[in-house]
Amino acid sequence: MGTPNDQAVLQAIFNPNTPFGDVIDLDLEEAKKEDEDGVFPQEQLEQSKALELQGVRAAEAGDLHTALEKFGQAICLLPERASAYNNRAQARRLQGDVAGALEDLERAVTLSGGQGRAARQSFVQRGLLARLQGRDDDARRDFEQAARLGSPFARRQLVLLNPYAALCNRMLADMMGQLRAPSNGH
Repeated sequence: MGTPNDQAVLQAIFNPNTPFGDVIDLDLEEAKKEDEDGVFPQEQLEQSKALELQGVRAAEAGDLHTALEKFGQAICLLPERASAYNNRAQARRLQGDVAGALEDLERAVTLSGGQGRAARQSFVQRGLLARLQGRDDDARRDFEQAARLGSPFARRQLVLLNPYAALCNRMLADMMGQLRAPSNGH
């Protein structure tokens, strides 16, 4: 198994829409605090995580068929663990199967009870899919949930989805620019 940092790097490569910061904020302290995996039998958990990692590596190498197979095996092993559904959703999305991806994300949200790391990733992914489909209200709702769970990426998305904020930012940038620029001859 890799360190959380390896996982972060893999995930960032694997899902081009998830910026590094969003994944790296899953630091060890937080993992200990949330310990969502404590409820699962250790042996199955380790096998399931190993399968997920193999799936991520396969997807990273562009082999989505193997990735989907590995995530499917991880899900069979621990059908109540949200993480593998999130990963499979990414692979399905990369394959163009948006309906399948949304189905997996629904499942992940339900299983995680809308709490913790897995839920945060589900909401971010579901929000991105909603944006992709032009469902901005749904996207906003999901990003709000993810932001509440501590996702900096979701916070940035909320700003992008808020036309007033975008306008204010532009006005502020213009003002700052004018303040910095030496006024011509006054």
